[in-house]
Amino acid sequence: MYEIIDASLHAFIDVEPDSDFPIQNLPYGIFSTPDGGLRAGTALGSWVVDLHALERAGLLPTPSGPALFGQGSLNAFAAAGRPVWNAVRARLAALLSGTDARLRDDAGLRSRALLPMQACTLHLPFEIASYTDFYSSEDHATNVGKLFRDPANALTPNWKHLPIGYNGRASSVVLSGHDVHRPMGQLPVAGGTPEWGPCRQLDFELETAFFVGPGTALGSRLDPDAAIARIFGMVLMNDWSARDVQRWEYVPLGPFQAKAFATSISPWVVTLDALQPFRVDAPQQDPVPLPYLRETDRHAYDIELSVELGTPDGASATITRSNFRHLYWTMAQQLAHHTSSGCNLRTGDLMGSGTISGPSPEARGCLLELTENGRQPLALANGSTRGFLQDGDEVVIRGHARRGALRVGFGSVRGRVLPAIP
Repeated sequence: MYEIIDASLHAFIDVEPDSDFPIQNLPYGIFSTPDGGLRAGTALGSWVVDLHALERAGLLPTPSGPALFGQGSLNAFAAAGRPVWNAVRARLAALLSGTDARLRDDAGLRSRALLPMQACTLHLPFEIASYTDFYSSEDHATNVGKLFRDPANALTPNWKHLPIGYNGRASSVVLSGHDVHRPMGQLPVAGGTPEWGPCRQLDFELETAFFVGPGTALGSRLDPDAAIARIFGMVLMNDWSARDVQRWEYVPLGPFQAKAFATSISPWVVTLDALQPFRVDAPQQDPVPLPYLRETDRHAYDIELSVELGTPDGASATITRSNFRHLYWTMAQQLAHHTSSGCNLRTGDLMGSGTISGPSPEARGCLLELTENGRQPLALANGSTRGFLQDGDEVVIRGHARRGALRVGFGSVRGRVLPAIP
């Protein structure tokens, strides 16, 4: 099913040994240059490979019809499905390693197709049809439940029976590097009328997300084994959250404006092909889920995740480290449950994992957990403390998988907090 590039293969151009983007990765994204419009590329070390240039040169096995890679999004390519994905990935590996010499030996094409990454502007990779965020980390759900529920019954009764999620706002998904204004909102006042003002408890959430490739018909359902074939690839995600606004508004229908103001994602979409060398067992599920959520090939990926917090004075520190493998509900189960009612999927749908926390205190995936709702502020090296984010703070999420000498990464997703707009 997957097109796995041999770990011994090397690119014919120099790639830094510890790069997130070796030839075994080949993530997809959308970029532009001062002399060219939006088109698709892949990252190779510190270079962007212009896929539209290769497509125009007749070097990529794409279907006849409109160019897949000359568009301002990856939607058309993602909709083409697994056979096309595999064929393109195999050809790229051959071209970029030089085993197919047509790119390596054509100086003119090399100058058009291999572009320094610093000379390129990156854009959102997809026209995002819809956005759903799940709540799939047992450690996160337990930690939050202990803060706001009976600690002996931290999980809600439904949590281990279905992947809980909510439908968010696709319109406010932004690319890494987009600064985020502190949201305004209704703020609860103990025993009184709520106030209107800037959020006082702004938080990040350490997440990943995946994009849907081929869509489904309204009324159809996917089992987990079929669902995995619909996943085009993954990105890092920061689901910015206004905790005080959320606490006031979430009953009875869940979060609304507390999470509607911004969701940041990384620019390069890492395919599941690139992650196959890092497969691990997913957590054992007890109780066994209902039949429509059972998997014949249950697995996760060993993806190391971290969050760095930078303060306005230039100081920065890594404040948490977690791992994708901790998620209780897999991507396949999330997608299967999403279609269980007959809800149709569309190419470019974005599905967030929910906050990814691990079993140790150092692996908590948001400030709500790390500071116990602000009661135990983080002490930073510059002498300041943080219960929640302050104006001028920058949050940087990074992720990579490593096995032996092979490293496949996601780059980063970053965003700085700007003051509220009154």
